[in-house]
Amino acid sequence: MLRLKRVLSQRNAIHHARNLPKQEDRLIPAIPLRDPSQWSSKRFLDIYQFGNKEAIEKERARLKDEMNRGYFADISEMKQHGGKIAMANKIIVPAMTAMKFPALEVSYPDGVSDKLPISSVKSDAPKASVLCLSFRASSQAMVDSWSMPFLDAFGQSKSVQLYEVSFIDSWLLTRNPIKKILLRIMRKSKPAEKNNVVQRHIVYSFGDHYYFRKELKILNLLTGYIYLVDKLGRIRWQGSGFATPDELSSLLSCASFLLEEK
Repeated sequence: MLRLKRVLSQRNAIHHARNLPKQEDRLIPAIPLRDPSQWSSKRFLDIYQFGNKEAIEKERARLKDEMNRGYFADISEMKQHGGKIAMANKIIVPAMTAMKFPALEVSYPDGVSDKLPISSVKSDAPKASVLCLSFRASSQAMVDSWSMPFLDAFGQSKSVQLYEVSFIDSWLLTRNPIKKILLRIMRKSKPAEKNNVVQRHIVYSFGDHYYFRKELKILNLLTGYIYLVDKLGRIRWQGSGFATPDELSSLLSCASFLLEEK
């Protein structure tokens, strides 16, 4: 009897050993071909991409555009024509074909926010506004070559506005605490103005301006851009780079036309 129990015990041990996984199998856990966690995350990604396909394509086009156009391309153009991307309009753009200036949020040095251009059908709305855009500090001299003669010519007019917009796209400088400090510094360094009715409104626009630039077809960020806008926010004249005598004459003439336009 005792011997029979030993035999049965040995058989059970052998059977149990055969059913145990091998040592390497115990060390490396089996991974199913379609792991549920992996499948679900992949599925989520596919749904996410599908739901945002338009946004993804838009961002892809932006990356391609920015890779094709860089700082060195801007430098090359500056060497070629000194920032004169194109000659300014010689005559005013007809109201029926003029495009709208895209809405732009700006901040004054005192922290007050506003949207440009200032447009209205009211009788007290400015009939002509000059918007000078500067994406880099190096273009400030170009902006001055337009804004100062314009102020000399229309400084006493109540129907004209002049804005100098500096664009700040640095992530750090757009953070609210840094932004407030920067505006405070700008407020202290504000240049003295002449005793004119029309004042230079020096404002700043913070953040990403890629799509704003896209609407205006602005590529080179080292030059300055000048726009003459009517009371409905339509671009009636534009120029770039340093002002030439002929281009200044054209700007002043077109601004005078807007003041008389009904």
